[in-house]
Amino acid sequence: MRALVMTAPSQGSDRTQVQKIDEPRPGPGEVTIDVAYAGVNFMDVMARRGDAGYVRAWPYVPGLEVAGTIREVGAGVSDLAVEQRVAAFTPGGGLAQVAVAQAALTVPVPEQVSLSTAAAAPLMFSTALLLLTDAARLGPGESVLVHSASGGVGSAVAQLVSTLGGGLRIGTVGRPEKVVSAAKSGYDVAFARGDDLTEAVRAATGGSGVDVVLDPLGTSMLEVDLAVTAPGGRIVLFGNAGGGQQAPLPPAGRLIGGNISIGGFSISSLSASAPERVAGALRRVLDLIATGRLDVAVTEVDSLADVPAVHQLLADGHGSGKYVTRLTSAHQAVNAPDAGVSA
Repeated sequence: MRALVMTAPSQGSDRTQVQKIDEPRPGPGEVTIDVAYAGVNFMDVMARRGDAGYVRAWPYVPGLEVAGTIREVGAGVSDLAVEQRVAAFTPGGGLAQVAVAQAALTVPVPEQVSLSTAAAAPLMFSTALLLLTDAARLGPGESVLVHSASGGVGSAVAQLVSTLGGGLRIGTVGRPEKVVSAAKSGYDVAFARGDDLTEAVRAATGGSGVDVVLDPLGTSMLEVDLAVTAPGGRIVLFGNAGGGQQAPLPPAGRLIGGNISIGGFSISSLSASAPERVAGALRRVLDLIATGRLDVAVTEVDSLADVPAVHQLLADGHGSGKYVTRLTSAHQAVNAPDAGVSA
């Protein structure tokens, strides 16, 4: 079968190529999926550059979310069936014609939802939902500040804040030209990050500060986060997009005195420790999409061969919204010849 393979760590796409590899088989509690579409994510970039915790061994097949039809079920799997339409979290390996997923992290796709849309749901919308409900415990009318607001998770948060009954949505972006994209995603106010960001955010809240901060940038913006968070507010760190060593968290006295809490969130870790919570979030998201309460806009990439360019777009900070790539449909041979594939 064809798969996208990263042969060694790199800052660029020079060590990423489409190759033929062996088709996986499901183990106990697993399924294999004929992948129709796979999500393309910034976490693929973090894996490509060799960030700690993303790759167990090289060569590595990236891809953390897929949608397609079940090809085979492993021992002990009774609630999923061959040819059933599903979306799933994958532990890597999703950017391939056939992917393995835990049955516990595989969810049926409602007939009203296309597989292209479903492929965007696991990481983007499920992460956004769990960030708001589980990690930040968003309350009615509460304001939310999101960094990297024009990205996939950021755009999902903008919709879900409204769906969950939240209040003012403030987004920040790394480049001024992305402000328009953040506004189109649903943010009430959007700013490019700069020296005056603290003042701009406080002005947008009438000086009171924000109730929830969702920050995927490691600790690089933590001083700003602390300065704009209202008493009783929650800061949730859910990534380290810039890479590198993270700074220490502030001393307890500063948090106690400011009545501010800082928490962390990792959907990968939660998938391992509490898969039922993650699968439950995906089911809820797919139901919201099916009933028209969420609108998922995706940019489709034509083939695996085009994915390295999208990875570089994300690495350079030029990506916007959610990308999914088209793969072989469930009714095509997974070992069909392809002139562009490296042996």
